[in-house]
Amino acid sequence: MNEPIFLQPIFQERIWGGTKLKDLFGYDIPNDHTGECWAISAHPNGQSTVKNGPFQGMKLGDLWTSQPELFRSESKVFPLLTKLLDASDDLSVQVHPDDEYAGKYENGELGKTECWYIVDAEPGAVIIYGHGAQTKEELVQMIENGDWERFLTKVPVKPGDFFYVPSGTLHALGKGIVVLETQQSSDTTYRVYDYDRRDKDGNTRELHLEKAIDVTGVPQVYEPVRFKTVQQDGLTVTSFVSNSFFTVEKWNVAGEAKPAVNEKYTIFSVLAGKGSLEVNDQSYELSKGDHFILPVGFGPYSLKGELEFIMAHE
Repeated sequence: MNEPIFLQPIFQERIWGGTKLKDLFGYDIPNDHTGECWAISAHPNGQSTVKNGPFQGMKLGDLWTSQPELFRSESKVFPLLTKLLDASDDLSVQVHPDDEYAGKYENGELGKTECWYIVDAEPGAVIIYGHGAQTKEELVQMIENGDWERFLTKVPVKPGDFFYVPSGTLHALGKGIVVLETQQSSDTTYRVYDYDRRDKDGNTRELHLEKAIDVTGVPQVYEPVRFKTVQQDGLTVTSFVSNSFFTVEKWNVAGEAKPAVNEKYTIFSVLAGKGSLEVNDQSYELSKGDHFILPVGFGPYSLKGELEFIMAHE
C-alpha cells in the first residue's frame, strides 16, 4: 500500500486538562477540561479511526490484526501510543510498571515506558522527574511523611526539550505544559500523590501506593539522552532515543525532502507548519495537528513545505 494512513484522534477529559489542544492545534475538543489527545492509538480505552483510503472508518486495532502486511511486526498488539497532553494544572505524581509487572498484575497489559517532547511551556514551568530517596525504606518513609519538597526532583522545562521516562521513574507534568508523548500502548498508572485535590463530586482520586512502591526504582537511575542531528537535502533529523521500545526522532522539513523508502512502518505527528506529502503523483496536504502512519515499504515519496514532525517506530 503506497498511501498514507491518516488517523482521527480520541480526546479524554482529565481533571487537570484545559483548552490548549484547541488553542494550539485547532482540534474540536469535547470540553474545557480536555487533557489528552490519543492521536495514534489502538488501545481498547481509546482507539484512533482511519480517516482516508480503503480502510476508512476502521479502528487502528482492527487494521493491525486484519492487515499485518502493512506493519510486519512481531508484536501481537499495536505496541505504541502517541498522545498530546495539555497540563493546564499539575498532573498527579505517578509511576508506571514494566512489562513483567504489568503482565502479572494488570491482566497482561504492556508496561509503560514513555518519552516527552515539550511542545509548549509557560515561563517557570517544571516537571517532576525522579526522586531523592536512596533506599526503599527511605522512599516509604518520605511518602508516608508527605515530605514532598525533599522527596521529589523538579526540573525546569522549555519548548523543544526532550525527556526519556522509563518504567519505574517517578514523574509528573507540571502546570502550563503541552507535550507530545510517545509511549508503549498501556493505560496503567500508579498514583503516589495528587495534591489532595478533589473532583467535581468532592472526592479525592485513588492512590496506588503499594504498587507504586513496588515498581519505583531506588535509587532513581537516569539514562543520559544524547541527541544526534543529521542534515540531508531539505531535511534535518534529530534522533532522541532508540531502544527496544521505540525509536523517536524530530524531523524538520525546509523546502523539499526525499526520505528513504520505509523499512519499518512509521508514525508521524505534525507539530508545526504546512506542506504536503507527495507519492505516486498524489498529493496529501499536511498541517499542524495531523497524525498518520506510513506502512512498511512506503515510497519513494517526498515531503514539501515548512514542517516539523515527531516520527516514531518500533
